[in-house]
Amino acid sequence: MTRTKATLIGATAILLWSLLALMTKGSEPVPPFQLNVLCFAIGGIIGLIWMGAKGELSRLRTIPLRVYAFGTAGLFGYHFLYFSALRMAPAAEAGLIAYLWPLFIVLLSGLLPGERLGPLHIIGALLAFAGAALIVLRGGAAFDAETLPGMALAFLCAITWAVYSVLSRKLGDVPTVAVVVYCLATAALSLPAHLALETTVWPDATGWLAIAGLGIGPVGIAFYTWDIGMKRGDIQLLGVASYAAPLLSTLALIAAGYATATPALGIATILITAGAALAARASAGAKGR
Repeated sequence: MTRTKATLIGATAILLWSLLALMTKGSEPVPPFQLNVLCFAIGGIIGLIWMGAKGELSRLRTIPLRVYAFGTAGLFGYHFLYFSALRMAPAAEAGLIAYLWPLFIVLLSGLLPGERLGPLHIIGALLAFAGAALIVLRGGAAFDAETLPGMALAFLCAITWAVYSVLSRKLGDVPTVAVVVYCLATAALSLPAHLALETTVWPDATGWLAIAGLGIGPVGIAFYTWDIGMKRGDIQLLGVASYAAPLLSTLALIAAGYATATPALGIATILITAGAALAARASAGAKGR
């Protein structure tokens, strides 16, 4: 598989994640960890069906337990920290801090063998982050000392996903089918978290459709394609391009009538597009050298 093809496959994860907010809205009032159980179970089952059709279920036995532990820590750890942060801090501010992960991916990628991190990558990531900030904050931040624990969890959340994504590159020999176990293990770990922290609420027919959509796409296929992109694609470009997710997510919410267009959205579009363009130019330059 070429680097360009892997990058394009990885980019489909960003497109799928842009539907996360819209589908999550449709799944209300199911609480977050219960949603995790349902969606990751669907994502894992999809992987099992796919592997069974290809006759590759036996490959799961060849993958070391430490790899499964690593992947599960990445998926479950990110979501546990994210949901916990939202419980302890304002959603907009915590969400923005959590969205540091694409920037961290760009910065940490410079530590990988064979990767070259240029100034344009960093500038592009910062521009895109500024665009995401305009979308997530929606008019201003109001930090309070009492919310600091939640902010700290959001920061750990960003670190967790960035480290998981970047270290996936060092596990390039591990087949993507390992994500099947990551998803199923995350669903299993989310169950006790749900029982301990939440009240079970079952969705209506529309909610079940939204949950099925989440499990198939943003909390299913997206993790498989992201794994391919991180292992074989342009990791810096994918990191910066990830800031398109909150932009596309907002556009999807506007199209569905859950949000309204604002001037800040136009500015954010320019910043995120410019950031991605700079990163693409830097990657093209590095490839040409």
